[in-house]
Amino acid sequence: MGNISPAVRITDYVHKFASQAPTREAVICAEQRLNYRQLETRVIACAKALLDAGVSAGDRVALLSSPRLEYYELFLATTGIGAIWLGLNPKHSYDEIAHVIDDAKPKLLFTLAEFEGRQFEQDMQQVLDRFDFIEQLVVIDQVFSGAISYSAFLDKAKTVADADYHAAAAAVSKLSPALIVYTSGTTGRPKGAVLSHYGLCFGATIQTQHFLVDKPRVICSMPINHVACVADICSTTLVVGGTIVLQQRFVPSLYLQTIEREKINIWGGVPTMFLLQLNQPDFNDYDLSSVELVLWGGAAMPETAIKQLQTLGARLMAAYGMTETAAHTTYSRAHAGLEELSNSIGCPDPNMPCRIVNDEGEPCPPGTSGELQFKGQYLFLRYHNRAAASRAAFSDDGWFKTGDLAYWRSDGNISLVGRKSEMYKSGGYNIYPREIELQLEQLAQVDVAAVVAIPDPMYQEVGVAFVAGQHTDQLSGERLRAHCRSGLANYKIPKQFHILTELPLLANGKIDKQALRQTALNQGTQRAD
Repeated sequence: MGNISPAVRITDYVHKFASQAPTREAVICAEQRLNYRQLETRVIACAKALLDAGVSAGDRVALLSSPRLEYYELFLATTGIGAIWLGLNPKHSYDEIAHVIDDAKPKLLFTLAEFEGRQFEQDMQQVLDRFDFIEQLVVIDQVFSGAISYSAFLDKAKTVADADYHAAAAAVSKLSPALIVYTSGTTGRPKGAVLSHYGLCFGATIQTQHFLVDKPRVICSMPINHVACVADICSTTLVVGGTIVLQQRFVPSLYLQTIEREKINIWGGVPTMFLLQLNQPDFNDYDLSSVELVLWGGAAMPETAIKQLQTLGARLMAAYGMTETAAHTTYSRAHAGLEELSNSIGCPDPNMPCRIVNDEGEPCPPGTSGELQFKGQYLFLRYHNRAAASRAAFSDDGWFKTGDLAYWRSDGNISLVGRKSEMYKSGGYNIYPREIELQLEQLAQVDVAAVVAIPDPMYQEVGVAFVAGQHTDQLSGERLRAHCRSGLANYKIPKQFHILTELPLLANGKIDKQALRQTALNQGTQRAD
């Protein structure tokens, strides 16, 4: 890797490219197209309006929105003056939204009035009635009672001098908090990971050195409350002066059309997104020749999908990261083959120290699974309002405990075994769901598999497998069981098999294993064979 010399603030890159490449496209959203000079003008105006509203360093500013232009400029404006930005997902329930607002206590709240037919006026009135710490509510599309319009908010920028903006920006240091990202909450109420400017800038710089794409053009349709949207896509594209195409929702056909129309050169996402696109009946009709890099993270990609992607001629890359790492920390090597791409998360970046240790904190030899851990200033600063959880996330010698079980391979890559919290014991044996899922995904008819554990009076816990795909009508529970038996020890074979058209997903695109576990419990001991 080359030298790592990130800027102090993520907004420094806006100013850098407004100076160096002012007419280069920075962001595209529907019919709106902004170059870097125009983006800088809008970000500064938004930042001044925030200052007029009384926002200062450390204050939280929240936005309930889809990925659209207002999201990008508000994120950059908020962080640029030392305040802390927070994204809210319009697909979440009122209770989910209220939990995050109550925990983060934003001073200003920005919102959509409507998204995908859902009206937010009543929810926002409830929020205002319940939480008196919100000083102003701003609606970014159509205004309603109790709020002001986004344009009226921006008008306040005229009252703030340039010197005041520059003074606020200059006071932001590299380890100043930039944003809070709430984890998906698969094992409890979501916690807010506080990420620093350095985490964004350093992590994004590392990622670009692995991507090796000059002037990247990428699509962002991930939820704005997700680290993949803010850090992995937007920040990583910004630090090299690339172009971001914002889309308010993920639509497989629209995504493919946009690759063709906008000459997208990095095609990224979680495996579920790729599977939905690859399964489009007219997939082969799209011109995807502009794509230089196909990148996925968040879960393993099925071999059948990798084989299809290999026919494109672009580089393929699997990467691994977490909300708390603010960036991907491992990457598959250039020209990695099918086995490496499907069964490993690649190698750790040398600038991000990595270790795998057992329960006693001792390094694990190759082939022996332990907890994957990382170290460095780029890691999240803390969990907001969670001092005990913040301490528990790190070892005594400062290593972040990911909660992922993994092992070193003989080729220097790392393979994941599963989450420590997902490992279960059946008849005294440790069982890792990912091993069973990989076995099931070897079947051509299975696009994706998920295994969860439920209580059992004899074995303490037993596995329940769910599979989904375009051709699962060719499968049966007995065939799935026989395939597991061909590659796994008997005690690892799930006791139930469920064949579905699709698996439930969390807002971040990962499989909702909590929902699957509830489905399995509701089935009781009845086998879905």
